[in-house]
Formats: sequence, structure tokens, C-alpha cells
Amino acid sequence: MDGIEVVDIAHAIQLAVAPVFLLSGIGVLLGVLTNRLARIVDRARKVGETLLHAASTDPGDSHHQLQVAARRSRFINVSITLSTMAALFVALVIALLFASTFVPINLAGPVAVLFVLAMAALVGALLSFLLEVRVAIAALRIGSP
Repeated sequence: MDGIEVVDIAHAIQLAVAPVFLLSGIGVLLGVLTNRLARIVDRARKVGETLLHAASTDPGDSHHQLQVAARRSRFINVSITLSTMAALFVALVIALLFASTFVPINLAGPVAVLFVLAMAALVGALLSFLLEVRVAIAALRIGSP
């Protein structure tokens, strides 16, 4: 490793620190999304069991609730997928930033493309999450039994 000094490695680490914070934020977002998905699944199971075991409830309402849960779960699934892709792209950016210290190749282009892809995936994930929240709020019936 001729020509690489501790200062170069320290600089590479400094460059890679900012995307690590972004990766941490995406991890928190994934935690929120998976918790929401778990709540949707739990609610759908409860409605499904009620539909099977209780003849006194309105089956039309239960079917509607299951349709809403299915729609919400699709939006959350898209959001989780895009968030995971964003995290993968950010991890690749970090790896390339650090590798650029050791490889005598200009990796600015691939780093920029991966960062743009990460941001596009993150925007898509947030939009899908927003849509899921809107579906949940639209289905909410305050004051009904």
C-alpha cells in the first residue's frame, strides 16, 4: 500500500461519516414501517377471526376493513422495499467512498449515481408511507361504534 498514509484513511473515514448518519435515519424509518406493518397484520387477523367466529357482526364492514388493511399493507410493503434499497445504495456509497482511498480510479461518478438512486428510493418510500397514512386516516371512523 504505497502512498497511502493514515491521513488519507482518516479523510476517507470523514467522508464516509455523513452517509452513515443517513443510513442510521433510514434504519429508524424501517423500524417505524415494520411496526406499522405488524399492527396492520394484527388488526387484519383480528378482523378475520371476528368474521369467522361471530355471526352477529356486519360481514360487509369486516370485508371493507380487510380491504383497507390489504391496501395499507401494500403501501407499507412498497415503502419498506424502497427504504431497504435506499439503505443498500447508501451502504454502497460508503463502501465506494472508503475504497476510493485505496483504488487509483475516479469513483466520483458511481458515488454520485448511487447517492441519487438512494435519494430517489427514499423519496419513493416516504411518498408510499404518506399514502398509507392517508388511507389509514380515510378509513378511520371517529365516533362510530
